[in-house]
Amino acid sequence: MAEKNWAGNYEYRADRIARPRSVDELRELVVGAPAVRALGSRHSFNDLADAPDGLLVSTADLPGAARIDEASRTVTVGGGVRYGDLAQELQEAGWALHNLASLPHISVAGAIATATHGSGDGNGNLATAVAGLRILNGSGELVDLRRGDEGFEGAVVSLGALGVVTEVTLDIQPTYDARQRLFGGVPWEAVLGRFDEVTSAAYSVSLFTTWDEEAVSLAWLKELDGVHSLIEDDFFGAPALTEPRHMIPTMDVRNTTEQLGVVGPWSERLAHFRFAFTPSNGEEIQSEYLVPRARAVEAIEAVRALAPVIAPLLQISEIRTIAADDLWLSTAYGTDAVGLHFTWFRDQAGVEAVLPQLEAALLPLGARPHWGKLYVDRDGLVPSLYPHLADFAALATRFDPESRFRNPFLTRLLA
Repeated sequence: MAEKNWAGNYEYRADRIARPRSVDELRELVVGAPAVRALGSRHSFNDLADAPDGLLVSTADLPGAARIDEASRTVTVGGGVRYGDLAQELQEAGWALHNLASLPHISVAGAIATATHGSGDGNGNLATAVAGLRILNGSGELVDLRRGDEGFEGAVVSLGALGVVTEVTLDIQPTYDARQRLFGGVPWEAVLGRFDEVTSAAYSVSLFTTWDEEAVSLAWLKELDGVHSLIEDDFFGAPALTEPRHMIPTMDVRNTTEQLGVVGPWSERLAHFRFAFTPSNGEEIQSEYLVPRARAVEAIEAVRALAPVIAPLLQISEIRTIAADDLWLSTAYGTDAVGLHFTWFRDQAGVEAVLPQLEAALLPLGARPHWGKLYVDRDGLVPSLYPHLADFAALATRFDPESRFRNPFLTRLLA
């Protein structure tokens, strides 16, 4: 088939890709295929979305029009819709989401299914905004689940194991404005010694580093307009920057959302990158590990110790925070989490060679790899990090009794 993911590091092994334009067409494809997987915006860096020797069904052309319910403060939208499109539509109607990921180019259903997140001590990942799902299961039936229904906590972050999510209902709130400010050179002593103060200083705080630096090179704060900030021109010893910056110095700063404290709508500030551009397409590999917040400083110190091994392969790394939730396969299930994100050069062999050392340091601390990013888990520790994994396997069997949606990724996880 010779079609690849967004980054170009993974080539799909499915026989073909279909692009249904209706739910009826999708149903016919699903029930007629022994092996099938849904394909969103192709932002997974591993084989999670693949169906070797089977069928991939793209969700991009399925019906996706947003329906806003002001009374319940929710919006229902097609699973294949990209967050950037949804954000623009909500903003025009006077509504907003609680958060966005770094890239607004990702599909709603795909981001939710993998517990993709933005940042902020009090902000759950994108899946926590889900109030309802409509899933085309392995038998071709449409199943509706609402928050509070049996199995809902297992169905939201589903890794595509239950079927194709055709619609998602999300919590919304009245629109708001935000601004972004950047600070350069945050001392490691402040990050490690005052971690809670650092990450709680704004609605969202991102720290960027290559781990071999004498100080964290960049702190990226997202602040809500109208909320008083305790941070003026100094962020724990780091001065405010007066020119815009890309977190990777060699990249085009025009791809990033507007900085330097310029107030604008949430839809144009909460993501790191502008929806009109596709940054680093085909130029990177990503890994991420979500560490329980109680072990975050320990984890950061462990990664710093590996800097001589990591830095030669690394474009940039980001440290972010995520609030705890109760979704079974969420990387923040039962614990506030700190994401240690790695944007690597596209050197597959080199990255795969260093990941075992990185995981030997992080997985024993309870770090959970992001489902859609590159990890190896040679010792098979990841399943043990999810106390409801057996419940999820039973739920997947109920939705997909003939295992149409089971693929090698899921087999490794659920075996």
